[in-house]
Amino acid sequence: MEGFPFETRVRVRFADTDAQGIAHNASYLVWFEVARVEYLRAYAGGYQSLRDHGIEALVLESFCRYRVPARFDDELDVHTRCVGLRGARFRYEYEIVRADGMPVADGWTAHACVDSRTFRPTRVPEWLADAIRAAESR
Repeated sequence: MEGFPFETRVRVRFADTDAQGIAHNASYLVWFEVARVEYLRAYAGGYQSLRDHGIEALVLESFCRYRVPARFDDELDVHTRCVGLRGARFRYEYEIVRADGMPVADGWTAHACVDSRTFRPTRVPEWLADAIRAAESR
């Protein structure tokens, strides 16, 4: 998907669905998490690299707009980009598209880097900012 340098595929599990047989609204936030973990693994050594440097990346806010239902066993592509690096903060944006090309949902999560001992805000480390900039310039 244009403008999104990263994509990962998830499959809707039975446990992801609600009584109506469609993906539960909270499942989308889990898929956002799967995508950002894989994004960091692909471009910056994963979340463990952050921890190895004494940093955690906390979720501050999340938003999801649901367009059409996802159902059990649907294959979904979660397109991901990271934008808005500023100080301790950054933001991931997501587009979820069914394997047949139908847009399912879009949204974002806002994050802040904190020191893993004190949980006080700390700037996005330069090595991470450089890795994100390189990924986003693809």
